[in-house]
Amino acid sequence: MSTTRNPLRVLRKTPVLLLLTFAVAFFLGRGFGGCDGPSEGPPHGHAEHEHGEAEEATIWTCSMHPQIQLPDPGQCPICFMDLIPVEAGAAGGDRDTPRLELSESARVMAEIETVPVVRDRPFVEVRLVGKVDFDETRTRAITAWVPGRLDRLFVDYTGISVRKGDHLAEIYSPELLSTQEELLQALRSKEDMNDSGSEIMRASGDATVEAAREKLRLLGLTSAQIDRLVTSGSASDHVTVFAHMSGVVVEKTAVEGDYVNTGTAIYRIADLDNLWVKLDAYESDLAWLRYGQEVEFTTEAVPGRIFRGEVVFISPTLDPRTRTSKVRVHVDNREGLLKPEMFVHATILAEVGSEGRVVTESLAGKWICPMHPEVVRDTRGSCDVCGMDLERAEDLGHVNPVSAGEGPLVIPRSAVLFTGKRAVVYVEDPDADGPAYEGREVVLGPRAGDLYLVKEGLSEGERVVVKGNFKIDSALQIQAKPSMMSPGRGSAPTDDSGGVRLGASEAFIAALSPLYEAYFGLASALAADDVSAARESRRAIHTALHAPSEDGLSARGRQKWSRITKELMAALNETGKDADIAALRTSFERVSKSVIETERLFGHARGTTFYLTFCPMAFDFKGAYWMQDHEQIDNPFFGKKMLRCGEVREEFAPVGGES
Repeated sequence: MSTTRNPLRVLRKTPVLLLLTFAVAFFLGRGFGGCDGPSEGPPHGHAEHEHGEAEEATIWTCSMHPQIQLPDPGQCPICFMDLIPVEAGAAGGDRDTPRLELSESARVMAEIETVPVVRDRPFVEVRLVGKVDFDETRTRAITAWVPGRLDRLFVDYTGISVRKGDHLAEIYSPELLSTQEELLQALRSKEDMNDSGSEIMRASGDATVEAAREKLRLLGLTSAQIDRLVTSGSASDHVTVFAHMSGVVVEKTAVEGDYVNTGTAIYRIADLDNLWVKLDAYESDLAWLRYGQEVEFTTEAVPGRIFRGEVVFISPTLDPRTRTSKVRVHVDNREGLLKPEMFVHATILAEVGSEGRVVTESLAGKWICPMHPEVVRDTRGSCDVCGMDLERAEDLGHVNPVSAGEGPLVIPRSAVLFTGKRAVVYVEDPDADGPAYEGREVVLGPRAGDLYLVKEGLSEGERVVVKGNFKIDSALQIQAKPSMMSPGRGSAPTDDSGGVRLGASEAFIAALSPLYEAYFGLASALAADDVSAARESRRAIHTALHAPSEDGLSARGRQKWSRITKELMAALNETGKDADIAALRTSFERVSKSVIETERLFGHARGTTFYLTFCPMAFDFKGAYWMQDHEQIDNPFFGKKMLRCGEVREEFAPVGGES
């Protein structure tokens, strides 16, 4: 039976993406090839065709697989689409240079737009969520200063607002009664000593009275209560507990009749005029957060109202469970609209200055308390809370001296095409006779909203393509020139050792065979769209990881193998046991990277050759590698939809172990 396939049947079975790409290829092959409309000259006849062949050879390529370059027409050996001609000089310039020259009409048809590279100080909008909490510095516990029995609680439920000096509870205390009697006895003794006329005796009497008064103060009596005791001359066995701050009773830990000891908490009072908002910031957000930034937030309890506060603290640690860091915002709540435990949605605008760092100029020249950073003053002084000397914001690291000045180079997000670790932009050539665009690899900084900061690769004033760059890249692929999708001959992934094999015993290499067997079974199952077989092969890989013994490895080999096994386990565990075919294929890419690295580092003992294969269309044209134990392509990323899509990039012959 002939293996030649009807291209029309292939196209009918091809996904929509393939048909769209073919259409784009047809348009670009004609529009970008210099066909601008009717020509005034003679039609393209036989003589002109012979003249073109004499000047330049024609290369036939596949619009889906531009790495296929043949001297004669035919069908693509991968997807069986008809090859299209690409003249050697169609795009102008060197074939190894990612450069495309267009006519003016072709540029208009491709809707290509460019913008200049500029310096700017963009804003990054950071969105966070969190909740309202008590201000821990404005929360107090009301405790018993003497042991005794709670005979009465004036505040008998939580939520009551109290003012400083309000009575809260009454305690019966025999110890207090005896201490009051000591004061009264000291007063009577003082009167007797005053009648003696001796200065020493009078001084001794005064000291005894003062000591008795101080003892009562330490037991919780106020100066007014002690004065009433002295005036009345009658001791009481009850003491009243007063509030020593204004706020709301948020916790009541005792009831009437309870016996309490010295230090037992009865109430907890919080001042709700000032609150904290604790926001959860992920690791990616922390680069844009700084002390002193203004925060705007909303809560569903007060719709339509925007509250404001300032960042006063960023936790130096991350929560290992949520992988977030707490950001504390100080909020004025004298209106009483916010309540602890309310959920909030917050926004922080971070201005990006030079070197991509956050601008914090608002704190320049300010004086801040190191222990209470919410205390900020314009001049030197001491903290209102703890009395510490204020320090300059610059000395505390809250002001970045390099953030001022002109901003970094920025380009719109739409100008960048990503493929793996590479970032490519297309730059307009101002010196060309017509529209010309050259691909350039750039090094990007962080993303700031709809802009990217540029570290290397561009200069201020150059114009980059922000619309139509994908069409330019597609045209370069059709003309078999380097592009974002096809940067050249390409290279297979290697490990960080550069692919150098490590010392391993024959026993260790032989013990890797079950791992390879299970991996090839997973690849075959995915190529056949067999979900149940793929799940079974994943379990087999998990089992095979425990077969090799590290005794047969060098010290560096053990380190590498330990890392590979951890990465394989992570790839296997990232999908559940009921994962669908799409999730299995995504996980398979990570599994493949580890297995390919295993082959490069240690080799295999099976008697067959392993083939490193590559599919340029996998994962939205990012491309992906996998390994096979046979040469014919069986694509695990597309299965039966495009089973033969791919090409062999490298071969691995069996190796022996090293003792």
